[in-house]
Amino acid sequence: MQGNANQLVFNEVTKADDIQKVFDYNIDAFSDSPDFKWTLDDIKKEVKDGWHLYSVILNGEIISAAFCKLEGEVLHSKNTSIKIQHQGSGYSHRIMEFFESRAKELKSSSIVHYCAIDNFRQYALNESHGYVKTSRKLGKLGHTTEWIKLLK
Repeated sequence: MQGNANQLVFNEVTKADDIQKVFDYNIDAFSDSPDFKWTLDDIKKEVKDGWHLYSVILNGEIISAAFCKLEGEVLHSKNTSIKIQHQGSGYSHRIMEFFESRAKELKSSSIVHYCAIDNFRQYALNESHGYVKTSRKLGKLGHTTEWIKLLK
């Protein structure tokens, strides 16, 4: 997706050099998946396991990373936090809209989004986009929650 200077650009990342750039965007980035740490090896493993990696770019700067994976008619999604200096500008909403756009393009029946159990900002974001929290807790310690949105 392309946009003007104030819009986000989502570039799918497949090459090793580009994966390295996404990794380097913010060493302190984190994912809300308990089995996934923000290391280069784990990012490569996610891609190898079928997750599509997107760099989220604002004015030429990577500000986040987004992952999605289609299984049957369900699009699974997760993302890292947004660089601190860009938080509070509505970009999390644009990332959720990106997932919804991808789901429609792929003719998905639903989207499952994952976030940490203590990420209350993401909880509010999920609810504002029509997601419903399931009872499933994932990961070794149950620290990841699952949210679902049914699509028409």
